[in-house]
Amino acid sequence: MQAPDEISSMVLLKMKQIAEAYLGHEIKNAVVTVPAYFNDSQRQATKDAGVIAGLNVLRIINEPTAAAIAYGLDRKEEAESTILVYDLGGGTFDVSLLTIEQGVFEVVATNGDTHLGGEDFDQRTMDYLMGVIKQKYNQDLSKDKRAIQKLKREVEIAKRTLSSTHHVTIEIEQLVPGFDFTETLSRAKFEELNNDLFRKTLGPLEQVLEDSQVDKKDIDEIVFVGGSTRIPRIQKLVKEFFNGKEPNLGINPDEAVAYGAAVEAGILSGEAGEEISDVLLIDVTPLTLGIETAGDVVSPVLSRGSVIPATKTQTFATSMDDQPMVNFNVFEGERVLTRDNHQLGTFTLNNIRKGKKGEIKLEVTFDIDVNGILKVSAVETGTDNKGDIVIENTTGRLTKEEIETMVRDAELYAEQDKEAKATADAKVALESYLNSVKNSISDPEKLADVLETKDKKTLESAVQEAEDWISSHPDSSKSDYQEKLKALQKLCDPLMEDDDDEDSSYDEL
Repeated sequence: MQAPDEISSMVLLKMKQIAEAYLGHEIKNAVVTVPAYFNDSQRQATKDAGVIAGLNVLRIINEPTAAAIAYGLDRKEEAESTILVYDLGGGTFDVSLLTIEQGVFEVVATNGDTHLGGEDFDQRTMDYLMGVIKQKYNQDLSKDKRAIQKLKREVEIAKRTLSSTHHVTIEIEQLVPGFDFTETLSRAKFEELNNDLFRKTLGPLEQVLEDSQVDKKDIDEIVFVGGSTRIPRIQKLVKEFFNGKEPNLGINPDEAVAYGAAVEAGILSGEAGEEISDVLLIDVTPLTLGIETAGDVVSPVLSRGSVIPATKTQTFATSMDDQPMVNFNVFEGERVLTRDNHQLGTFTLNNIRKGKKGEIKLEVTFDIDVNGILKVSAVETGTDNKGDIVIENTTGRLTKEEIETMVRDAELYAEQDKEAKATADAKVALESYLNSVKNSISDPEKLADVLETKDKKTLESAVQEAEDWISSHPDSSKSDYQEKLKALQKLCDPLMEDDDDEDSSYDEL
């Protein structure tokens, strides 16, 4: 099986050859569009595929954004308008909300599904027809690849035809040797087969409006992009969703994305005419980006909807005494705990200076470029000790289910996440206190020389018992950790009244 990079590079290479044959000269640079909800590893893989195909990818832009450029190019002089781009193609679905004002295209929010489109509608229809063939004619096509390919081709044609007629006859001679197939498919049946898939597009629509805090009535224009938006039922659903507002069908849904990408390419190459040279594109991050910290919690660094390119630095602290190294685990998602988010990559910073817990500070920088490709770096403050990672295509694509549920679950489980964060904080507080007690016992500059032997043994026994309790009670609640901490403080504080340890104000790694 070929890797995704290889398949993508073959597609880009073929497109490069077609363009070169049409233009009559070699093409070295390109602007490539991708679905708005492509994650970082998918964008990096696309850029890598361009290199394999012999292309220097100048910029990666989101498909709905490119379509908005095509739509809004001749509206630069108009007052600010709010545009919603509904992009339903062959394999992906994206919806983006943008504002356009005097040539500035700003993406406010984006959402979608990288596994929803015309191919899914085709497959539903094929499954239905294969069932009809098996029931009526006792012919099983499930293992006949040649017959399935013939059927697939005719189903695609029928789908397009049903956008303008109410019935279509599918005729395939010699579907299998000695068997000719004829069946009438109605638009009503096609819509019935795919109705749940059509309605799935409304979820991202609702999410984009919620994220941008824009009301339906404040949308100035709904722009359709992608061949699947020609389906009448899709048009009706969107119209009903926006309380009767008619979608804009004035731009060619198959050409809009390519046209917008060509405009961006003209600007980047310096060959754009005056009418487009002042176009400015502002895009945003589709998901929150952050670092794993103590308690398996994701500490956000770049929030969802941050304008890109963007750079942000946040300071963290070590979580143990004399910590020699730190693993930086990079996540995207909207939940509190790492297990509920998607890991993008990891790197390690070694040879950290010795120091007490919380003393050593580490500055972590997230740098996301105009292509949406992320670089994460870390430096130990006051030193030249640093490390970084450019997120590579190592984690694979988010599954359909992960993409569909990630943002929705953030709201659905908001209270649960809040409690999980509080529990993690309570555990970290207990562990921090235990660490301070151990420091007091062992540090000659603190209490070790003044502690009586029996008091020292009391502290050591209390620490050991608490550490054993933490290990044997992994599912403890916030109140369990808080009660344990109070009991320890009641026992240990009188013996450590000279200890003036300060808590760190930074998240611990």
